[in-house]
Amino acid sequence: MRLNFVIPLLIVVLLGLMGSVYVVREGQVGMVLNLGRVARTDIGPGLHFKIPLIESARIFDRRFNASAFSPERSLTSERKDVSVDFVAIVAISDVAAFYRATSGNESDANLRLEPIIKNSLRNEINASTLTELVSGNRAEFVERQLPGINEAAKSLGMRIIDIRLKQIDLPTDSQVIQQVYNRMRAERQEVATRLRAEGEERARAIRGQADREQVVILAEAERDAQTLRGEGDAEAARIYGDAANRDPAFYAFQRSLEAYRAAFDKGDSVIVLERNDPFLQYMRSDR
Repeated sequence: MRLNFVIPLLIVVLLGLMGSVYVVREGQVGMVLNLGRVARTDIGPGLHFKIPLIESARIFDRRFNASAFSPERSLTSERKDVSVDFVAIVAISDVAAFYRATSGNESDANLRLEPIIKNSLRNEINASTLTELVSGNRAEFVERQLPGINEAAKSLGMRIIDIRLKQIDLPTDSQVIQQVYNRMRAERQEVATRLRAEGEERARAIRGQADREQVVILAEAERDAQTLRGEGDAEAARIYGDAANRDPAFYAFQRSLEAYRAAFDKGDSVIVLERNDPFLQYMRSDR
């Protein structure tokens, strides 16, 4: 009879002990609720005790978590539509405030944190050009907005460690992509036109230089040819002169033969002369 009473009592005591103990692991933070009201917060790692049935323990992860949000579409200062995809690195800074604001639900926390971050980033995007947004320093872009975001996130008991811009896209249903392509096409055409103009200018310079060299070469060749012809004519005159001095009669006879050959070269020439014309002297006599 006594044994039947002790065993249930031991079971009740054991269950009571199990209900009064909870463990907070490394990287976690604990909070104790007394009948639904916050009794103790910021409980560090270790083995802790609570009053069974009256108190309950809630454990939260205090490590940094990456929360992905849906891409946000905004307008740049040039009124160009862009879609920004980002990830926020968040952590719980105040367990009690986090519990009161979200009932400890991380999904609700992200839903309430999302508009805070997006509104802040939208203001920064609205003040930036597309070039600054794409090729600028994204770390500075985020640092300018973090203080304001964290001030608004205090009410949620959360702190934003960093925001990483994963991707900046031009929406396919906007005309920005076509405008960017047109600008890139215009820049390439400008480069091509400049290169063609430079090539044509160099070609004209090369042709002009070649034409000048051609004129110089032809002039020098004509000069040398005239010199050679003059020297040849002078040499021929000298030879003729020497021949005439050695045998004037033979030279006169040779010149007359050349004159006859030139006059009757075609075979149908008719020359009318007087009988005693000197031109016919070698035809009348063999002397």
